[in-house]
Amino acid sequence: MIDPFNRTIDYMRISITDRCNLRCVYCMPQGIRSLPETEILSYEEILRVCTEAAALGIRYIKITGGEPLLREGVPDLVRRLKNTPGITSVSLTTNGVLLNRYLDALYAAGIDGINISLDSLDGERFRLTTGYNGLNTIIRGIHESLSRAIPVKINAVLIDNGGATEWQDLADLARVLPLDVRFIEMMPIGYGKAFKGVAHDRILQELQETYAGITEDRASLGAGPAVYYRIPGFKGKIGFISALSHQFCHTCNRIRLTAEGMLKPCLCYASGIDLKAILRDPDTPKEAIGQALRDVVAMKPASHCFTGTVPEGSLEKRAMVAIGG
Repeated sequence: MIDPFNRTIDYMRISITDRCNLRCVYCMPQGIRSLPETEILSYEEILRVCTEAAALGIRYIKITGGEPLLREGVPDLVRRLKNTPGITSVSLTTNGVLLNRYLDALYAAGIDGINISLDSLDGERFRLTTGYNGLNTIIRGIHESLSRAIPVKINAVLIDNGGATEWQDLADLARVLPLDVRFIEMMPIGYGKAFKGVAHDRILQELQETYAGITEDRASLGAGPAVYYRIPGFKGKIGFISALSHQFCHTCNRIRLTAEGMLKPCLCYASGIDLKAILRDPDTPKEAIGQALRDVVAMKPASHCFTGTVPEGSLEKRAMVAIGG
């Protein structure tokens, strides 16, 4: 599928739940209500959408949440997606709390990669940010995933606390382990609007001052927007996903499906198509799913609006956990 700005759309992020077992201050603090389970797309409905999407050129699927491993049957969903003709990669985002419990099953299902959200390696700061006192559980999941040769990416969203030194310990993971550490800019969505992130140019400058020979690695460009750097002596890479400071909308190749079935062309805008209504209407023709996919691609804007001025009613107002991370 080609959007109005000649971008090939071959990547779909699918949220399978809006529930999470952490309470990160910038995403899902205490008091957020979750959707009733009847309002969440079933796996069969998700697979119907993915079958039609693959026929139209979607090749990469990312399973997200909330925390997707809170939902039963994720490994089987991975297996069935992997067996869908046209799908070449199925990966998963997780906070890592339940990863050890499902890792063998995910590996057997053929998972192509696991992204683990981890904002700090300091146990107390991690607890204050997430409400969870189990950092060691997540670290063990990282090591267990690597021991099975599953590609691992660490996703870190940093809050500027004045010193902003969290990046140093996180970057060091890529020195000692064969994984990618990606720094993701704080998105001004939902509760994230209340927090100041750490500028990626600042981290990159400090990396360049600390490590000689750091070079951009264009060979590592994948289905997503990260820009990667290699540092001599490091087993892994450092990446930056800089949606605000280095807008990459001109290369955007994705659409999103929320847990409640809203097909979205862009994270920033409230617009989208209610696929759940289509999926659950017995009188809707089969081809309506494919048409909805084509229609949402035709709706893709040239860029997000986080740094500009747009009509108030067009902005996405929901918390990130309700959209899909």
